[in-house]
Amino acid sequence: MKKNIIITFFLCAFSLNGLFAQETFKMMFYNLLNFPLQSIPPNRIQYLETILSNYQPDIFMVCELNNESASNGILNMMQQSINTNYAGANFVLNTSDDNFGNQNDLQNMLYYDSSKFILESQTVITTIYRDFNHYRLKLNTTQQGTNPIYIDAIVCHLKASSGSENEVLRLQMINDLENYLDTLSANSNVILAGDFNMYTSSETGFVELANPSNNITFTDPANRLGSWHTNATFIDVFTQSTRTATGLGGATGGFDDRFDFILTSENMISNTDLYYVNNSYKVFGNNNNPSCFNQEINSTNCDGSDFSFSIRNALYNFSDHLPVTIELQTNQTLGINDYAFQQPIEFINGNMINSILSLKIQPEFISNQTLYVYDSIGKLIKTINTKNSIYINEDLSMLANGLYYIVLPQLNVKPLKFVISH
Repeated sequence: MKKNIIITFFLCAFSLNGLFAQETFKMMFYNLLNFPLQSIPPNRIQYLETILSNYQPDIFMVCELNNESASNGILNMMQQSINTNYAGANFVLNTSDDNFGNQNDLQNMLYYDSSKFILESQTVITTIYRDFNHYRLKLNTTQQGTNPIYIDAIVCHLKASSGSENEVLRLQMINDLENYLDTLSANSNVILAGDFNMYTSSETGFVELANPSNNITFTDPANRLGSWHTNATFIDVFTQSTRTATGLGGATGGFDDRFDFILTSENMISNTDLYYVNNSYKVFGNNNNPSCFNQEINSTNCDGSDFSFSIRNALYNFSDHLPVTIELQTNQTLGINDYAFQQPIEFINGNMINSILSLKIQPEFISNQTLYVYDSIGKLIKTINTKNSIYINEDLSMLANGLYYIVLPQLNVKPLKFVISH
């Protein structure tokens, strides 16, 4: 009798857990400052690794990415250092053009945790100046067949600089976006993330985004509307500039502008399937310290309990912008299997390598496997075929001293780290 009671208790507990399960997703948008063509300071990706390792976004959206090689490098770094489940959308070049110069060095991109999301489609939205990029993601839930939940993530980089001409260009870009949004369902869960380059919420382009007559009406989840430019009362949502010194690229002048945003469609504030987590809108690296006004983000004037000096210093060195973050939540359960997985490869003589990399492959994994060796900045250095052998001895004497990673993209396992020391 007691046994039946215990079983019943656990069955009820399991049911209640499923009934009230909540899954939270972290989203980040970041202006990468002309990455990697802006080459000062050197090896900038190390600072991005510090930033992303700290926040670990489920969806990472970017602008000012220069080329496909850099996009692959970021993805490799994320897979090796943070989570092997990261995947990237298809990299596409900007197709919009303008009369002010070639915009093809500045691309948008999206990365995501493929255990939580499925990339359903991506679309280029052309405008008068630069593309918007639309990425449709489906949540990987246990109910995705009967009750699918989608996120329509749109990434943008509006025309920079003050003045009426630039405001008109930004408005024209937004009008092009609104024409596209008219083709979506009015109930769509839309995220608009980007560098807006706007100085006030009264700018016509921002007013248009919030127009209640639109098919998709956007709202500022931070609820911090007003005139942001050089207005210290908005320091909690400032994103630029992280610097006052010249020589690092981008803008200087210190911390005094709100240029970067993540807006949500209005329905996501009250949606029951997928919704914005109240008070989750944050500027990553911003301690909301009044003394930080017009200062460099890594200065003592910007100290605070939320973001350490090491994080703020990485942000200072990587970009003139700070990232913005939000959290979303669903009541559905993710379809993720949690189980122990035996590491398919292991070092025979430890992970400190002089010249010969010696590995043992577990028998169940030897069939037609390819190992990929990357350096610490995400560059592919070497491929190794297992050739159905249990033991691998690979000469790496030609490689420089440093940290390297072994990646098995065919298997969902964490990369192995090793160090070459001749």
